[in-house]
Amino acid sequence: MNKWLELLKKNDYLNVKKYIREGADLNDSNEIGESVLAFAIRSKCDMELLMLLIESGADIFDFDNEGVSIFDMAITYDNIELVEYLIKHGIDVNKTKRRSGFTALMAASCYGRIEIVRILLEKGANQYAVDIKGFTATDFARKMNKKSVLELLDVDKSSHKNGSVKIIV
Repeated sequence: MNKWLELLKKNDYLNVKKYIREGADLNDSNEIGESVLAFAIRSKCDMELLMLLIESGADIFDFDNEGVSIFDMAITYDNIELVEYLIKHGIDVNKTKRRSGFTALMAASCYGRIEIVRILLEKGANQYAVDIKGFTATDFARKMNKKSVLELLDVDKSSHKNGSVKIIV
């Protein structure tokens, strides 16, 4: 994995391409199960390099030992283009591998990723889903004081209590 780390930290497209041609393992991972693609996202590699990895066989459905998926990483690092690509290629916006039940919409809400929240809602993300502690995306947006996100969510503005949502029937 060390060679991958060196190349990806530099966003070195040409040498990554060469390394792949030499037979590098695209599904290699570090001690916590983070894949080459996940590390590339975390290293903020550009979309051209990310697409090289994906088109060469990196698994877009991969997740680490904690259940953090490639989709979660794209949201965390605010990679809107990759989020859209992953959705287009079969990622379920409501599915999570995290034991906590923390969803993509919860992550986007927590981090204030307004455009990603908008995309997720348009693609059918369930804003009323709850994690194992009973928190919703609205609760995370409130807790992190993400007012712009709250404006996108269907929130009962008369209530200041976490978890209060207006249900439209």
